[in-house]
Amino acid sequence: MWPLALMVLVLWYTLGYRFHALKRGSGANVRNLIRKYAQGIRTKPKGIVDSAIVEALETIEFCKKDKNGRRYIDDIFFKYMQELKKYKTTVNTIVIAAPLVGLLGTVTGMIETFDSLASAELFSQSGGIAGGISQALFTTQLGLVVAVPGLIIGRILDRRSSNMELDLEQIKDILCSEGLSHEI
Repeated sequence: MWPLALMVLVLWYTLGYRFHALKRGSGANVRNLIRKYAQGIRTKPKGIVDSAIVEALETIEFCKKDKNGRRYIDDIFFKYMQELKKYKTTVNTIVIAAPLVGLLGTVTGMIETFDSLASAELFSQSGGIAGGISQALFTTQLGLVVAVPGLIIGRILDRRSSNMELDLEQIKDILCSEGLSHEI
């Protein structure tokens, strides 16, 4: 039971962190955002994509001068890519492990129930066999209660992260392409 309680705390902390960290910024498309930041219409970044655009625009001159300029932007975007993936493995591990830990608790409870049944101790207690089995199955239920919401919310955040990764790739493509970098 205690490992599951710890898993709940860690899972919800990591999901909350990912939810807070995975803010895109403006909902506008990437091309319009680049144009607005390049022209000075927007100046304060609000999220990961906005911040990436601002940093990339500061180093756009490297792309114009160096044919390997995309590497500079790749280096700048590395920290954003790391931020998008932060705690993803932790969430997935807890979602997978929680039902297994719950099942382990159930098996342990069933073994205790059958041991006490063998020594006839369980009949003297008020709940009998049903009470022992009910208590054993509670850990399986708790494992599933931990895993199912974590799985759903984790997948939503993974989809948001994937969309932002695509946005970052689109920013690199737009800023490093010959024709469009002069247009900005």
